[in-house]
Amino acid sequence: MEHTLRAASTCLVNYDRNRYSVPAAYAGRPVSLRAYAERLQIVADEQLLAEHPRCFGRGQSLFNPWHYLPILERKPGALRDGAPFQQWALPDAIRRAQERLMKQPQGDRACVELLLAGRQHGLEPLEVACALALKQGPVTAAVILNHLHRLLSPRRPETLPTPERLRLTLEPVADCARYDRLRPTEVSHAR
Repeated sequence: MEHTLRAASTCLVNYDRNRYSVPAAYAGRPVSLRAYAERLQIVADEQLLAEHPRCFGRGQSLFNPWHYLPILERKPGALRDGAPFQQWALPDAIRRAQERLMKQPQGDRACVELLLAGRQHGLEPLEVACALALKQGPVTAAVILNHLHRLLSPRRPETLPTPERLRLTLEPVADCARYDRLRPTEVSHAR
């Protein structure tokens, strides 16, 4: 069965006395809800926006925290108390890094920065980067992102051996004094 509904400004669609989240970009827009026996699909613009298990109780809200990530970019403080993030089961290393970051100034913003990187690159590499930061030293967003980018960057090519015929027969001698000879002997700076 398919229903046309409008997503609320809170990124929720009401169906059968329960609320289901949609991506923040679709707040206030019409969407189609397809109800199946065990799940609900929310569709708009010919693409699947969200899929939730169907609730048969009343007054329940099912959140997908990833739907609210664009809102966190503008309001990072919502990460602490926002309903979609209360029961978010992040991997252990990410959760422990988040706890440490939240105790720092601007910790909310740092956590949002990491979650954005997790959305872009996946949670598995972010989890490894958080574990490395927790093990090796300071836990900051910059350190974790550095670990993440090093994990994701391609390996440097191995150095190729130089053929014997291309090796230098006479090594150049470093003579820094020759640069001193290029400078004028007397420079008058007082004018």
